Amino acid sequence: MIGYYVHHQGRGHLHRAVAVAAHIREPVTVLSSLPRPAQWDTPWIVLPPDSVDAPDDPTARGRLHWVPLRHAGHRERMGRIAEWIRRTEPRLFVSDVSVEAATLARLMGTPVVVAAMRGDRSDEAHRLAYDLADALLAPWPRSCPEPGWPPQWKAKTLHTGSISRYDGRPRHARGSGRDASRREVAVLLGGGGTDLSSTQLREAARATPGWTWTVLGGPGADWVEDPWPVLCRADVVVTHAGQNAVAECAAARVPTVVIPQNRPHGEQHATARALRTAGLATVRDAWPEPRAWAGLLAEAAARQDRWELWSPGDGARQAARLLTGLAGGTRERIACAPR
Repeated sequence: MIGYYVHHQGRGHLHRAVAVAAHIREPVTVLSSLPRPAQWDTPWIVLPPDSVDAPDDPTARGRLHWVPLRHAGHRERMGRIAEWIRRTEPRLFVSDVSVEAATLARLMGTPVVVAAMRGDRSDEAHRLAYDLADALLAPWPRSCPEPGWPPQWKAKTLHTGSISRYDGRPRHARGSGRDASRREVAVLLGGGGTDLSSTQLREAARATPGWTWTVLGGPGADWVEDPWPVLCRADVVVTHAGQNAVAECAAARVPTVVIPQNRPHGEQHATARALRTAGLATVRDAWPEPRAWAGLLAEAAARQDRWELWSPGDGARQAARLLTGLAGGTRERIACAPR
């Protein structure tokens, strides 16, 4: 049995877990505050929420990320994870991503894999989780490393390239299913919140009369459970720099404008820098003024497609192979081709 902790912020952690678990033969149990997806047919442990408006020492004086004192929800959450580990005796625990869940599993003698994140992870909590992990799972290519990682992290990291629920799914022809006389830009916004306003979207659309704007999620738009057809038909996608959003654009091989949002540890800005350096996307550090959009969309649409460098298409299989090997007691690094 493999335990898989899935963080409840956004939907990227969940999509990645489902994609990876599909390639693992032995049972996988997810532990999460998210509702169980309809397609998930193996055990799902529901964890209670542990949010609180006025937490008491939530970081344990800077040593952890979220351990509020005297909080019943947090205590129950950790208790359910611990009880599941005690009862089930999993052969491996995957944390995607929680320092506290990873640490708890390791304290109970369970091997741990931590899903790595970009950005500055030099704080004490992240160093603890990355140091104690048996392996780190990095969903980006080795050719786009995160600068500043110590040698001991690099030595136990598997770089899979991006992991998308759409890897291997047939791509529709660009422009299919829409008016050929107009170009389309799709705005892909995630479920983890956005600092973008509906006014900014309307102003950008008004400034680009030759383009049809389709907004997927975010302010004033409905959540779209399966954006794949829209991503494939669009001439350009505009999105943030979350790992899952970038992975879905890369899987669709669609020209993309990436505008990072502010996240803890500078995660999205770090991803945007990597994409800019590799020449894989058109990157802007902030939402442009309306007058800049016509030129920006033209620039992005003219970019040569090189997304295969970020998204080789087998990231989930690579991750599953690592997890299967570690669960079976294979401690040595699983070889993989440089990517």
